[in-house]
Amino acid sequence: MTYEELGIFGRLRKLSKCGPVSMFEALLRRWPESSPSQVAEKVKRFFRFYAINRHKMTTITPSCHAEDYSPDDNRYDLRQILYRVSWDWQFTKIDQRADQ
Repeated sequence: MTYEELGIFGRLRKLSKCGPVSMFEALLRRWPESSPSQVAEKVKRFFRFYAINRHKMTTITPSCHAEDYSPDDNRYDLRQILYRVSWDWQFTKIDQRADQ
């Protein structure tokens, strides 16, 4: 996964408020040259590592961010801290839609 792709994932997650399934659908439209299984694999990988590392974002001190979509620190972040790493329901839906 490239830094450019990570930037796209970050903007979709933060600005567009996309979860795994809606991000998969948005990326299918955005990347028509990629197969649905490739897009599904990248989305599942991103959210798996996002869930693994989410708790770290609540303990770090505010810092300068290089992306334009996150100018504030973590004070107003009301998302949950711990996520289930397997994302069972969401990843099953992604697999079903990738197989269609």
